[in-house]
Amino acid sequence: MTILPPEPDLNALRLKLARLRAERGWSYDELAARSGLARRTVIEIEQGRTVGSLKTWHALAHALGAPFDDLFRTLCEGHDLPGAPDG
Repeated sequence: MTILPPEPDLNALRLKLARLRAERGWSYDELAARSGLARRTVIEIEQGRTVGSLKTWHALAHALGAPFDDLFRTLCEGHDLPGAPDG
C-alpha cells in the first residue's frame, strides 16, 4: 500500500512571500533587485502563476533575510510533519 504525503500548501508559501516583502516595505522592483531575479519572476511567484525553482526560492530567502527552513515550513502548515508523534 502506498501512502502519499499531503499536498504542500503553495498558496501559504506565496502569501508568506508577500507578507515578508510587505513587512519590509519593498516593491516588486526592490525584491527583484535584492534577489537578482527578474521583476516578472517575483510577480508571477507571488501571484501564484508559477511555483519557482529551488534556486529562485533560495535567492528570495537570502534577499529577505528569512531562514530557508522557516520559509518552507509554511508548505506543511495544517498537516502533521513526517515522524511527528500522533496527537
